[in-house]
Amino acid sequence: MKPIIYKRGSTLDELDQIRTLQLQNSSENITSEEKLQEGFVTVQHTVALLEQMNLACAHIIAKDNDVVVGFALVMLSSFRNEIEVLIPLFERIDRLVPKDKTFIVMGQICVAKNYRKQGIFRGLYHFYREQLQHEFDYLITEVAAINLRSMQAHEAVGFKTIDNYKEDEIIWNIMLWDWT
Repeated sequence: MKPIIYKRGSTLDELDQIRTLQLQNSSENITSEEKLQEGFVTVQHTVALLEQMNLACAHIIAKDNDVVVGFALVMLSSFRNEIEVLIPLFERIDRLVPKDKTFIVMGQICVAKNYRKQGIFRGLYHFYREQLQHEFDYLITEVAAINLRSMQAHEAVGFKTIDNYKEDEIIWNIMLWDWT
């Protein structure tokens, strides 16, 4: 068996596979039990938006041969108004991050069901840091407080909750990984 390869997204096929993985793990498409045990993704991107984001700063993906089995989206602040549900996050980041610090937003992370508990989540984040720590001081994301699996996984990598807010009955934790 070939090892999992971590790389930056570079083809339209890879972006299509990210979109498919998103849909398979969307909170709308899985059971309540799966949400609790496995975690979930909230935002769904179009392939066109994934491509725009990828051209600005390529996404991080994990591949098993030709199959994308995990992804961590890279979102520059220039995309702050492209996804309405993320606007409150960026508004809070503006108040939380010192003006002399640079940051990037981890737009979403997901590992295919058959590949979980194999270190791919951690592998995606370590590759993310390796690729981008020389350009940015912080990596910031937000995780729904009810998504306990994701909260624990992010804390294990090195993220710390720096703020939270309530939007549409969901409590969101803003999490920061300090790369300085």
